Amino acid sequence: MGNGLSGKSRMNITVYCGASLGNDSAYQAAAKKLGKWIADSQHTLVYGGGKLGLMGVVADTVLAHQSKVIGIIPQFLQDREVLHPNLTKTVIVESMSERKNKMVELGDAYIALPGGPGTLEEIAEVISWARIGKNNNPCILFNEKGYFDSLKSFFSHMVKEGFFTQRDFEKILFSNDLQEIETSHQGTPKLPITDASVSPASALTMSHDNALRTTQALPSKNAPPFRHFRHTHPLSA
Repeated sequence: MGNGLSGKSRMNITVYCGASLGNDSAYQAAAKKLGKWIADSQHTLVYGGGKLGLMGVVADTVLAHQSKVIGIIPQFLQDREVLHPNLTKTVIVESMSERKNKMVELGDAYIALPGGPGTLEEIAEVISWARIGKNNNPCILFNEKGYFDSLKSFFSHMVKEGFFTQRDFEKILFSNDLQEIETSHQGTPKLPITDASVSPASALTMSHDNALRTTQALPSKNAPPFRHFRHTHPLSA
């Protein structure tokens, strides 16, 4: 067993979630519950910077409870006036890819609330990085109303069919229980956390062992470094 959230103070919690509210008020309640926990724990929220949907709900909740929120948003979304106006810090980037990389770089843990394909892509990437040993931070799917049950079953199917290992599967937490989230432990990668050097998409097309060897040989222009849990960040001061 490896790193979890228990005992870690003043973390940056990266939250992925939908720009829609969903069809059930339970999802909004889940976003508020998570936001309150982030604030009560004196963590900082890192998220996509928007004011709409569950993104706005979790940000509003953290701010209402006197904690910090860092929003990462591309210029074109700011131009569409979807930027949350009251964030502690706002980082404007040029592209969705840059936004995603910055959210990963700043995060000490990654939590996905219910959302659409974009949310799934974001949490899948950090799970992929964990698989090749480039991320030992917790990857959590906030499983409100069993929203991610089908995804959990699909990961299990990947294991059964030989495309995912049981060990990697067990590193992912599916839960909406904040106590379980706080005290859970994730698997620790075998490799030290260094500059990432192969994208998860390409690495996962290779065998796990080959991917680990290749990380030292293939340069990457865009992959962010992953680090162990950090207690200070240049953007969270």
